[in-house]
Amino acid sequence: MDEEAQREAVAFLSDPKTHGGATVETITTHASRIFMAGDRVYKLKRAVQYSYLDFSTPELRRKSCEEELRLNRRTAPSLYLEVQPITREATGLALNGKGEAVDWAVVMLRFPQEALFSRLAESGGLTPNLMRRLADNIAAFHRSAEVTPDFGGRVGIDQVIDINDNSLRRDGPPHIPVAEAEALTNDARKAANDVSSLLERRRIAGKVRRCHGDLHLGNIALIDGAPTLFDCLEFNPSLASIDVLYDLAFLLMDLKHRERATEAAIVFNRYLDVSEESDGIAALPLFLSLRAWVRAHVAATAGDGETARSYFDDARNFLEFQPPRLVAIGGFSGTGKSTVAVILASLIDIAPAARVLRSDVIRKRQHGLAPEERLSTDAYGPEATRRVYDALEREARATIETGCSVIIDAVSARPEERATFEALAQKLNVPYDGIWLEAPPEILRQRIRARKDDASDADLAVLEKQLGYDLGPMDWIRIDASPKPEVVAYSVLTKIS
Repeated sequence: MDEEAQREAVAFLSDPKTHGGATVETITTHASRIFMAGDRVYKLKRAVQYSYLDFSTPELRRKSCEEELRLNRRTAPSLYLEVQPITREATGLALNGKGEAVDWAVVMLRFPQEALFSRLAESGGLTPNLMRRLADNIAAFHRSAEVTPDFGGRVGIDQVIDINDNSLRRDGPPHIPVAEAEALTNDARKAANDVSSLLERRRIAGKVRRCHGDLHLGNIALIDGAPTLFDCLEFNPSLASIDVLYDLAFLLMDLKHRERATEAAIVFNRYLDVSEESDGIAALPLFLSLRAWVRAHVAATAGDGETARSYFDDARNFLEFQPPRLVAIGGFSGTGKSTVAVILASLIDIAPAARVLRSDVIRKRQHGLAPEERLSTDAYGPEATRRVYDALEREARATIETGCSVIIDAVSARPEERATFEALAQKLNVPYDGIWLEAPPEILRQRIRARKDDASDADLAVLEKQLGYDLGPMDWIRIDASPKPEVVAYSVLTKIS
């Protein structure tokens, strides 16, 4: 059955009578036709065949529908209800009838389109807390996903490069000249060579898993108050059995493309805060570039040259080398160090952001706790604090050596703590800036009173103690932290540029 032969099934699912008279809304993608009626969604695979998928027969479409149901129930069990046959009865086509199955549809629970994260991005609904919860959910999903060591690694990345290259050569002109596509291919292959051993180490270590595979904002929704991943890539195991950071890279790229760089920085840093994936940071520029490149050739295939060009330019920009730097942001509790740090992280590093190393998060991790879980005062003694600063230095060194900039977020009230960070930058021969945030005590008190769901355990008593500290010689750049965090972050940026 080809798409022409599917016309009857399409007409059947488009008919309000099929759905008890409910109005039917339809969406057509390169691989599916989606029919939304009442509280249900019916997803029909199109009878198409591409280099990376084959839905050309009813049996292939049935298998793909069943796989879609199985895989998406990992992350969205309440949305994915069943697979129903479209059967031929004496009176015509029917859903789940007794006659011969002529096609198959995935049946889903319908939700408001305003719940999509792509819509929330447009309406300003991607709050920092929501993005952190999303990163937590993705990290948890990746930890539980099936390990697939026969896929991924350098071979898997080469396959993606080949698909992108062939697709752009075929569909890119005139918006993307062949010579430019060839140049990007060469740059991508060089980048893959540079991280080849890293890709293989991560594959062998179990970091290649059966992931979502299509993790952009349009495939994430806020369901019952929770960020929910749906519509994963089910039709090609090799394209979805990938490095977990390559999976995450689609979301990060999408946020960057939509000019949501701060949100990308939040997701990137939170994901690394709650996972053990920091060793893969060096591969992220390549992963981001490949994700943008995929979107470029999909847009080119659809004839949308302007969008293809935009994604193609992103793909090139992600591969541009940007020397790393080290910035340390200190200040008493309530100065807004962490909020300023993540905004600044989105401004000083392109692919995808600078790594923010927060003392509060590291302290919790050393005690086996999630960032927002509270610690007893015993965990804040001098020896415990020394271990935290040692870890900050160690992780900053390892991250900068991957080529990623680092922002250290810690009080840094002691001169020797500040000196350690400067010495590290000198050893690594990278630009360094120390920033001291300060604000009137009453503003700090107000901010601490207003805190909730934060990694910092500092209360008013801690602040009062800090206000009595002897800071010693202060050679860091002093910045007024009284304004909004965005204003403070840009003030910092002007001082370090």
